[in-house]
Amino acid sequence: MALTIKSQLSSPGGILKFLIKYNTIFIFVLLVVFSAMISDVFFTSINLSNLLKQVSGIGIISIGMLIVILTGGIDLSVGSLVALLAVIFAILINIVVLPVAISLTIVIGFLLGSVSGYLVAYQKMAPFIATLALMTIARGLGFIYSKGSPITFKTPGGEFMADFANNSFLGIPNIAIIFILIVVIAQVLLHYNVFGRLIIAIGSNEEASRLSGIKVNKYKFLVYAISGALAATAAIIVASRTNLGSPNMGMAWELDAIAAVVIGGASLNGGKGSAINTLMGVLILGLIGNILNLLNVPSYPQQVVKGAIIVFAVLLQRFEDK
Repeated sequence: MALTIKSQLSSPGGILKFLIKYNTIFIFVLLVVFSAMISDVFFTSINLSNLLKQVSGIGIISIGMLIVILTGGIDLSVGSLVALLAVIFAILINIVVLPVAISLTIVIGFLLGSVSGYLVAYQKMAPFIATLALMTIARGLGFIYSKGSPITFKTPGGEFMADFANNSFLGIPNIAIIFILIVVIAQVLLHYNVFGRLIIAIGSNEEASRLSGIKVNKYKFLVYAISGALAATAAIIVASRTNLGSPNMGMAWELDAIAAVVIGGASLNGGKGSAINTLMGVLILGLIGNILNLLNVPSYPQQVVKGAIIVFAVLLQRFEDK
């Protein structure tokens, strides 16, 4: 491998191809260097801890988004599912013991994701339409169940979750550890397990996969269900950080998740992407927001910068594919 890299770097054209191939890593490194140059507080433990806490929720749903996108689909419902499931978790934690509240929330998330999976896999509905419908329904149900107001944790279980979500282990935020564990599990499943190879095959060529005997509908159904379960996990984390569940949570998170996956080099046509690169994409988005916050840039220009980064990442993919 070292010889291959050396040969790639032996000419200007080779260097350009190398930079394009590993563009996610180089963008990340450049942003870290730039951040360190413009701010003395960037490498402080408080700032880095806050950065990891801020990206963990979006990061978890980004892994779910990646799994869906690998099949050639899309899941626009994840942000609204986070809001609805945060409300549900807040309701449950006030009436049942903590383990039951967590388990039920994840199961409900899995079932809600299954709705999209059923419509896409078995009713042949376009993923955009199916998940757009669930996005609207979930946000509405969140407001109905919460009556438009945040629901505060009022039990010892709620206090425990708030402490857990806002504390660290060996200097790493607990919720970031959960996010990293999910990334590792997803990476193993996608690249060292039959499940991952099959969904990548489906995204690469669905008809060929079907003809080879792969149960395409089953796996397309499962990826949306898994995305729903990961949205539930993110909802538990976000609600625990603030000690409440609100129907306003997760606004536009589906767009950030898609952006993270695309910046990480995944193809929206399916069949290409990895959990590690999605992690890098999540961190890049987090770094952009962190840099602009350190520079006291308002939130609206931040959206412009994120959009430009997405366009840049997609253009790099086109060069890489040539």
